[in-house]
Amino acid sequence: MFKYVYRLMIELTNGKWTSVILRRFARSKVSKFVVPSFAKIYKLNQNEMEKALHEYPTLHDLFIRTLRREARSIDTGSNSVVSPVDAVIEDVGPISQTSEMVVKGKTYSILEMLGSQETVTKYLDGTYMILYLSPSHYHRIHSPIEGTIVKQWSLGSKSYPVNKLGLKYGVRTLSKNYRMITEVASKGGHLAIVKVGAMFVNSIEKTHTGTNLVKGQEMAYFSFGSTVVLLFEKDSFQVDSSIHTPKDIRIGEKIGLMVKDA
Repeated sequence: MFKYVYRLMIELTNGKWTSVILRRFARSKVSKFVVPSFAKIYKLNQNEMEKALHEYPTLHDLFIRTLRREARSIDTGSNSVVSPVDAVIEDVGPISQTSEMVVKGKTYSILEMLGSQETVTKYLDGTYMILYLSPSHYHRIHSPIEGTIVKQWSLGSKSYPVNKLGLKYGVRTLSKNYRMITEVASKGGHLAIVKVGAMFVNSIEKTHTGTNLVKGQEMAYFSFGSTVVLLFEKDSFQVDSSIHTPKDIRIGEKIGLMVKDA
């Protein structure tokens, strides 16, 4: 019963105008007055911010804040894969031969997520990893590997919650939400980085230009908390032994190795 009530409430509130109102407020000068309380409620680490709290003119500017250069270190292993975001690793598991993955007891279609039969074929029998960003997290996305962007595209329109309730009671949130997908070719195989929009705010802004990626390099940012799904080719990725779920992770920390042809 709760599942249906939850879905109804989300559908009623996740409309065009509610999204517009939230977006306009977050970018308005008025929102500056809630910056201190937001930082307190979500326990933001102000010591790692590039600016002091009073220097953020809007709530949106705080959402997309940058960090001090020394705040994050990137694992330098030649074949290592690092976390692209500050997040909670919610799930890691196999992608089936029928392009499905099971997250929190729910089945998602990788074909629906990527929108391309040709693309999805590479990831059958591969590995997925789900990284959830709450409003408290740093919202910028960095490259998990060194490689070359071979394709980048967007799908979907509305966005539904991608937190634990959203994954449990929502309808195909990871494969239905607005999402921007970046496929990267590395010496260890292909990797799809699926950036999934959060409820109300669909904005995912690219900051990287060109096709070459350096591990740890900034790629884009979310305008609110959201989720990143990593998809690895079959036999290309080995999850690090330190990874369990749920697990807090920060940008640059090792999550595994690219082992295919390495």
